[in-house]
Amino acid sequence: MEFEEAGKGDEDALEVLKERLSEEKKRSDELMTRLRYSQADLENYRKRAEKELKEAGEAMAKGLVSKLLVVSDELELALKHAEGPANAELLEGIKMVKGNLRAALQSVGVEAIDALGKPFDPAIHEAVGKAQGEGEGPDRVVEELRTGYTFRGQLLRPSMVKVELARKTARVEARTDE
Repeated sequence: MEFEEAGKGDEDALEVLKERLSEEKKRSDELMTRLRYSQADLENYRKRAEKELKEAGEAMAKGLVSKLLVVSDELELALKHAEGPANAELLEGIKMVKGNLRAALQSVGVEAIDALGKPFDPAIHEAVGKAQGEGEGPDRVVEELRTGYTFRGQLLRPSMVKVELARKTARVEARTDE
């Protein structure tokens, strides 16, 4: 009888241990799940912070580049107004500064838009004047009043241009009359 009671006590103790082991395993699984979620949250936060930092840097660079383009425009104006033999040295100095500024802007990803003689594209050109042309085909840029620029492949400012409108063919004119 004593032997049976001792065996029963061992079985009870074993059941209690199994139950506690099961509870601890469940708790361990919950902690592991929470750990995985925390790690994923941290990784997402890191990626988001990197992206926001990059975007802030891009926005700051774009703002600075826009301000420097105003300086470039003013240097271009100074070149136009200072032309003449009396200002040869001044012209040379302004050209050097303008060249250095253009090189610095190019080194950070600023590119001038080549507009003169090209087909008019409203995505990159801002038409501020027009003239009727005699030729057929696409409308063409005949004068660039202000240079446009892209910054790292995105339009920073459009070129201000004068456009020569192509002569419409009879078929196109008939369609617009309908």
